[in-house]
Amino acid sequence: MKTVEAIKDEQQLLTIKSYLKNRSARDYCLFMLGINTGIRIYDLLHLYVKDFICEETDEIYHFMKSSVHTDPPVYLNKHVRESLQSCRLEGSLQLHDYLFKSRKTNEPITRQQAYRIINEAAKQAGISGSIGTHTLRKTFGYHAYKKGIAISLIQKRLQHITPSETRQYIGVTKEPSVQIKLDVNL
Repeated sequence: MKTVEAIKDEQQLLTIKSYLKNRSARDYCLFMLGINTGIRIYDLLHLYVKDFICEETDEIYHFMKSSVHTDPPVYLNKHVRESLQSCRLEGSLQLHDYLFKSRKTNEPITRQQAYRIINEAAKQAGISGSIGTHTLRKTFGYHAYKKGIAISLIQKRLQHITPSETRQYIGVTKEPSVQIKLDVNL
């Protein structure tokens, strides 16, 4: 199996997002959830609309309803919530439908289809490196780390055993070169 890398260039991320948004709300939502949550592709593909939308109010939650992803809980930022809304509307999805429902069946898209979606988008963005479904998780981890999220929290989300395993997985094997200020400022 080939090793894939995180998408580290933010301009390439913007290009992929633009490409997918114009192509399909479902595919865009898959990418957005993947790079913003770090959830494994198998778990992503088996999510239901009801995991994100309140049945009584029809509003999108700020945190995903999940019995698996609780520590830390999966936060759904504004862009992810917007992509979820578009995905639901474009696909005419009901609460008990798979979020990433196949256009041909009532089942979710396959892992292979997800791979094709991500790979095609990466080609459109001019990415020549190895890209796959794990790229989404690695991209999440890499950018979370670069934005100062503690490696221990990223490690928990990615369900790794050690911080060094997480650093290696996201492609950041050196210690941080930026000074981190733990200023409580009481």
